Amino acid sequence: MVKRVFDIIFALCALVIAAPLLVGIALWIKLDSRGSILFRQERVGLRGRSFFICKFRTMRFDPAEGGLQITIGADPRITRAGTFLRRYKLDELPQFVNVLIGHMSVVGPRPEVPRYVALYPNETRDLILSVRPGITDLASIAYRNESMDLAAVGDPEELYIRAILPAKLEHCCQYVREQSLLLDLVIVWRTAVAIFAKGSPRRSG
Repeated sequence: MVKRVFDIIFALCALVIAAPLLVGIALWIKLDSRGSILFRQERVGLRGRSFFICKFRTMRFDPAEGGLQITIGADPRITRAGTFLRRYKLDELPQFVNVLIGHMSVVGPRPEVPRYVALYPNETRDLILSVRPGITDLASIAYRNESMDLAAVGDPEELYIRAILPAKLEHCCQYVREQSLLLDLVIVWRTAVAIFAKGSPRRSG
């Protein structure tokens, strides 16, 4: 109950504070490329129930219609606006609506597409799907440069399934076992720091 109250208050505050930004992003996406403003994709949530996650569209066409369901490096499908939005995780802002609806939490295991959830070991799947998925989690912080890592190999999906997905699941299980309001606050803080650090220019030398 405490977590749900936290989710609702946090999501409402985020949407109200970010309202002018949301409008600006929507206009930019519309002017930058043809297509819808929002991207919706089926994900697996609490107790295995499917829902549609909402994000700002960052690609020229819907990757769910074909091709990989993971993003790799400087993916040519990504728009100019999308590059910026992804860099600062601004494309994730509409997910606060998912939080208000009850599909997601602010913090929790990131929801996967059914294709990858089908690969979870049974016990792991039951544990992870016992809580609402989140906008951010331990795995999101640990693998914030995931798309660049995948771009460095010949078969990115094979690497994702063989190495990255199992490691992410370990982080997810750790969160479920240790979850608390304090841990959620720590993860929110660490996520903000990671986004700021990623957006800051790198020093040479």
